[in-house]
Amino acid sequence: MEGSCDEKMGEWGVGSGTMSARGSAALEPQTVALVRIAAATATGDEAVLRERMIAARALQVPAVWVEELLLQSFLNVGYPLALVAFGVWRAVEGAPQETGERVSHAEWQRWLERGEEACAGVYGRTYHKLLLNLRALHPAIETLVVVDAYGKILARPGLDAKRRELCTLAAIAMLGAERQFHAHLRGALNTGSTREDIDAVLAVIEADLRPDRALRVWELWADVRERKL
Repeated sequence: MEGSCDEKMGEWGVGSGTMSARGSAALEPQTVALVRIAAATATGDEAVLRERMIAARALQVPAVWVEELLLQSFLNVGYPLALVAFGVWRAVEGAPQETGERVSHAEWQRWLERGEEACAGVYGRTYHKLLLNLRALHPAIETLVVVDAYGKILARPGLDAKRRELCTLAAIAMLGAERQFHAHLRGALNTGSTREDIDAVLAVIEADLRPDRALRVWELWADVRERKL
């Protein structure tokens, strides 16, 4: 594939001079720190996780933000990597505080209702198409996504939908799951992020990606950005 990331970013109107790997004017330092942890969860690198978690504490990122990010990491990167990240966080932060929402399966109906709302908020006009596609994969997947993923975890209080989607973008970009990444680029816009916010997130995680994958991430974003999907 021809052209460097900087050249392509210039073509797409994303100027690297307006942002850096440390963040941008579009995102405040606490959100940048959270995004950097999200990217690290996909690697399982305990040293990098520890460094970024300590940096987040120094920036006074609310502990509940990190806790909620790590809970949603079970969805984004899987149990093995999420458990690694939680282990590092416990060593950095100490014992968990009794501040988060408890998981009670008696809340199933409430999870369904708020999961439908949260999932529709992310997918917008493609929500009903998503449900059809999930059913086509397996009858159980719709409930797993709507109730367990969105209702039980992603609609929890403690971290807003905008930051959740930006962190999801960072983790999925690291995994190279292009279809899901493309969908969550639209989801980030649907949950209140600006194009400049997403530019900033991709600039933050670019250093964590191989050059070919970084270029592909920018290409996928250009497709969404230019077509205003």
